[in-house]
Amino acid sequence: MIQNTNPYIHQVKLPAGDVHVYANPELFAGLDYKVFAMANNNLQIPGIRYMGYTPDVHVGVGTCIGTTAVWGGEDGYVSPSIVGSDIGCGMRVHLTNLHRDDLKEVKLRRKLVKTIEKYLPMESQQRGHFSDLRLENVVSKGLHGLQGKYVPDSYTPKKSTSLTHVEESWFKFDENVLNNVSDRAWHRGHRQLGTLGGGNHFAEIQALEIAEENRDIAESWGMYDGQIAVMIHSGSRSWGGGISQESNPAMIAAMHRLGLGTADPKLAFLPLSHPESRHYVNLMYSALNYATVNRHLIAYAIREALRDVFGSQCELRTLYDLMHNYAWSEYRGEDTVFVHRKGATRALPAGHPGNPEPYMKTGHPALIPGSMGTSSYIMVGLPGGEDNYYSICHGAGRARSRSATKRLVKVDEFASSMKVGTDDEIVVNQRSLESILDESPQAYKDVDQIIESVTGAGLAAVVAKCQPLAAIKGTN
Repeated sequence: MIQNTNPYIHQVKLPAGDVHVYANPELFAGLDYKVFAMANNNLQIPGIRYMGYTPDVHVGVGTCIGTTAVWGGEDGYVSPSIVGSDIGCGMRVHLTNLHRDDLKEVKLRRKLVKTIEKYLPMESQQRGHFSDLRLENVVSKGLHGLQGKYVPDSYTPKKSTSLTHVEESWFKFDENVLNNVSDRAWHRGHRQLGTLGGGNHFAEIQALEIAEENRDIAESWGMYDGQIAVMIHSGSRSWGGGISQESNPAMIAAMHRLGLGTADPKLAFLPLSHPESRHYVNLMYSALNYATVNRHLIAYAIREALRDVFGSQCELRTLYDLMHNYAWSEYRGEDTVFVHRKGATRALPAGHPGNPEPYMKTGHPALIPGSMGTSSYIMVGLPGGEDNYYSICHGAGRARSRSATKRLVKVDEFASSMKVGTDDEIVVNQRSLESILDESPQAYKDVDQIIESVTGAGLAAVVAKCQPLAAIKGTN
């Protein structure tokens, strides 16, 4: 291992190449050897230019969650394994005109959660409340495929943030690939529009604490101390999942015909020029459209619930929407590179041309959730992030598997961390904490250490800390 002069940056030399790890010494020392075995497999993919791990890194299927992997834009490779099965999974934050004092009563927080459940389906078999949407418009045109009534701020351009305060509002691709999508996939995808899904997906009502050193940035973004925000974590549901399930075997079969492979038989990859790669990349972009719209519709549902509880003057303005499971082309100087991020968030600094216009002067918000019951963070990229292709963490990162968490963590511990029975209780929509025990804070790494690693490495800075007041969880 080559130790950087910065104790938060580590260059680990493996037989197949180097992986760069951004983590404080404690987190780095605690990494499972399997994350390096996976890195070595990934580094065997031809032509790889760079591989980095964020501090929340943990073992996944084929590739660790917390990976950034880069190839050339012309002669590169694409790997569904380094995108992940939930294509386009990401984060969205909306700002309200409410203050935490408006939600200080536990009874009122419970009422809000119950009202959200009326508008936002929680069960996996429930249909979303957007049956009048045409799915082909959504997957082809992203947010631009929505009817006007679902983009209510489009009527007031000066206040409109739905189409401008997002990483991308429309991923364009060759729509001919949609002809091969099965009727079952279309049906399931349509049913699930505007639904959370299960696992670590959530919607959370939070109160902001502005970081003093970046108060000017926060104020320019319309943020203030005590402000109520809504944070959403979801992805492309069965639409992206189906693409992953069908693409991986097809790509692995093509790999065998070309004599490609690594020690991991589940690690799928092909040259970007291969027909199977082009097919996958086009379908992946349709899933990115789906995921962005899905989060938008979840926010729309929560907006309706907030207005039911607090009246029609309640606002819900988009701060930002971004992804942490995807692959696409980016510019690095005059060079074009093909960047994969699996469980990694892009955090661009001020002045970077990849920022959307509203955030060009400051850098865009980077949205980092904690575990349920702990703080989340809103960050902004720094110039030093260029070394890691402007990638930072995507959350706290699992410390225990779901089965181990259920075996080792008691419900009482979970209840204590959620402050159950106190005036500060973090209200959850689930009737029993036992049903979501595998999502307890004890299943995750310490998010404060994750954030300290990111700031210590000079990748990004904190703009606001988000304290949870209520959490909404769905089922698979």
